[in-house]
Amino acid sequence: MSVAGRDPADRDTNGNASPDNGTAGPTHGSFFGRRKGHKLRLHQADLIEHLLPHLSLDIGKPDPPDLADLFAAPVDDLRLEIGFGGGEHLIAEARAFPRIGFIGCEPYVNGMAKILTQIEAHNIGNIRLFAGDAAELLAWAPPRSLARIDLIHPDPQDLTVAAMARALKPDGEFRFVSDIADYCAWTLAHLSRSPEFVWTAERASDWRLPWTGYTMTRYGRKAEREGRHAAYLRFRKVG
Repeated sequence: MSVAGRDPADRDTNGNASPDNGTAGPTHGSFFGRRKGHKLRLHQADLIEHLLPHLSLDIGKPDPPDLADLFAAPVDDLRLEIGFGGGEHLIAEARAFPRIGFIGCEPYVNGMAKILTQIEAHNIGNIRLFAGDAAELLAWAPPRSLARIDLIHPDPQDLTVAAMARALKPDGEFRFVSDIADYCAWTLAHLSRSPEFVWTAERASDWRLPWTGYTMTRYGRKAEREGRHAAYLRFRKVG
């Protein structure tokens, strides 16, 4: 699975993907990098300079034997959210599950500034951040190290089924949310063809409605107001 990139201008001000009529499909390269939209407030810039270095993963160094070692307090499991935008979902999950370690991957500086503000405000200690290419992060992570990967209203990503399968534990989950029909169909087709993943839906409501405890993002609420309905896809790692 490799999904095409789109122009950064297609993301909204929170760093979430904006809909278009293009069909997601394979691409040869990644379009990641530390991109910046609106000018940062002074305090946001200060957080980028002083707090982010303490929370950032350095994938230039060898991966730790156990990603739990990245966190000061003990964690029972590890989860990754790719392209967290304004960070609403990631922050809510981290606060709800303090014994889980979360890694947030986001190439947009404005998204990083927003989540750092929330991390500081709520004194959250179970989030680490990576401002780069999720494919490189997955390649760096130890095999079978993640319990779950979330991809929520994302820009299309240069990820592969094999990369996610490698990083996920047996019975781990990949969760995907998008209001772009072509992107959902393309993702479902490729994951369904993989012997390493099983789509968990048993009835239409399983993919038409958010799962229990899901935190709607600002982009998700905007999509609903504008009459765009998201699909909520869940896949379980086999073996």
